[in-house]
Amino acid sequence: MCFVYVHKSCCAPGLCLKLVCLVAWIIFCIPVSAQVLTNTEQLSRENPDSAYRVVKVMLDNSINQNDKQTEGDCLQQIGLLLYHQGSYVQAIDYLLRAQKIFLNTSDANRLARNRNELGTVYYYNEQVDRAMNQFNEALAFYRQRNNAEGLAQTYANIGHIYEKRQAPKQAYHYQKLALANSQAVKDVTSLTKIYENLGSIFEDEAQYDSAHFYYQNALALAQQTHDEIGQIEIINNLGDIFRKTGRYQQGLKLSREAMQRSQQKGELYQLSAALRDIAKTYRLLNQPDSAYAYLERSRDLVDAIYAAENTRQITLLQTLYDVERKDSEIAQLNAQKQIDFTIIIAASIVLVLSGVLGAVIISRQRLKIRNEQALNQQNQQIFQTQNELMQVELKNQQLEEENLKGQLDLKGKELTTHTLQIIQKNQVLEELKGDLNAILKDEKRDQKKQLRQLVEKINLNFSQDKYWVDFRTIFDQVHPHFFTQLTQRFPDLTATDLRLIALLKMNISSADIATLLGISLDSLRVSRYRLRKKIGLAEGESLSAYIQRFSSSAFPPPENSLI
Repeated sequence: MCFVYVHKSCCAPGLCLKLVCLVAWIIFCIPVSAQVLTNTEQLSRENPDSAYRVVKVMLDNSINQNDKQTEGDCLQQIGLLLYHQGSYVQAIDYLLRAQKIFLNTSDANRLARNRNELGTVYYYNEQVDRAMNQFNEALAFYRQRNNAEGLAQTYANIGHIYEKRQAPKQAYHYQKLALANSQAVKDVTSLTKIYENLGSIFEDEAQYDSAHFYYQNALALAQQTHDEIGQIEIINNLGDIFRKTGRYQQGLKLSREAMQRSQQKGELYQLSAALRDIAKTYRLLNQPDSAYAYLERSRDLVDAIYAAENTRQITLLQTLYDVERKDSEIAQLNAQKQIDFTIIIAASIVLVLSGVLGAVIISRQRLKIRNEQALNQQNQQIFQTQNELMQVELKNQQLEEENLKGQLDLKGKELTTHTLQIIQKNQVLEELKGDLNAILKDEKRDQKKQLRQLVEKINLNFSQDKYWVDFRTIFDQVHPHFFTQLTQRFPDLTATDLRLIALLKMNISSADIATLLGISLDSLRVSRYRLRKKIGLAEGESLSAYIQRFSSSAFPPPENSLI
């Protein structure tokens, strides 16, 4: 990614020639390559409005060619150019547009770099929370990819925010993380800035020895990369350290060195800082005249810088306005041409359609008549087919009902047969039980024990539920949901009550019921009485009749019900 940094210096000779050559390259060397964006950096430092015009041409070309990658790079480049000119709101707008493109194209690397740049602009626009959000998004991506270079930049950005928030511990933590990642990739330029940031943190905390250590490391790396501008700034910082620790002559020497280098390089910002530091040193040396002279020179220089900046910003904003106005005029002309072309095409189409319309109407009427006739025939066929299907379905339903009725009758017969078998079995057991009891009354003592065991087995047989389980299964098939509705209505009913109700539902006589339940008729009367109480049946109302009225679809409450 090309990072546009606009130095506030005078335009270099030959700028117009560079601009003409670069624009010609853009026009005749399409598609635009990333190298073209790199070549705009020098131009942006010397003349931002010209740089904007160049990048704008590239942006228009990339839009026409649907080159989303270059379009995003150009939008990012314009955003950074505006940021360095102090137009933060407009810079944010362009960076957000670039970010949207990188999101849509899933260009994760460019998106992460753009988040770092956007976070920086948010920070300087005093939107610190949004800045931190952008840095954290970039940090998550670089951690996932284990990108040490990206991590170094992002950690340094986060550390800078904590430094400005007066949180030195957090700032130091993140700058150390940035230092470790930068050392891993041996990025000397990044290391230089991180060492300088660490020195600034310790300087703010008045830990001047540590600050001097990191500034010295930063200066050594800047000398290694021949970064003249960076050296001037670090020398100024070292001069501050000497001044703050009372070593005024050493500090004054470094500040003068920074002043001389700034004058040679034409770096007005660094020159102003050096003059201001010299004034501070002379004030501490009790030389007010010299301090005042250097301070005045610094103030005059600051005024000149701000005047140049204002002129440059006004020129850039005027260029933005002119370009946008021309773009708007071009868009209006293109729109008008499109409208005129559309009108011509529409008129031609209307003339052609007018000639064909009469024939089409006649043809459609004839076709409509034929379609209506065919539709009527089709509807008749559909009606006939549906009628036949309904007849078939009706027959199927009748057959199904007859089948279900037959199955129900069969189940009823099975239930009756099963019940009769139980009655017959219990009758035999009852007779056997009576005979055995008669034998027990004899005086033959040696047979009583065995006979008593047989009686107990018979009694045990009366209480077995196997036959009742089979009975319940068949009964549920003949009378679906009978027991479910009954227990929902009367939850206190016991298993014996349910058996009695089922036998009453089948219209079995009291004697047979007593035999099936293995109880006497007196016990059966007691059971019937208890059952009437549980269901709240009024006196005089038949229990059997009430049970017969019960159905799976409805359960009528008994008259004068107590429940």
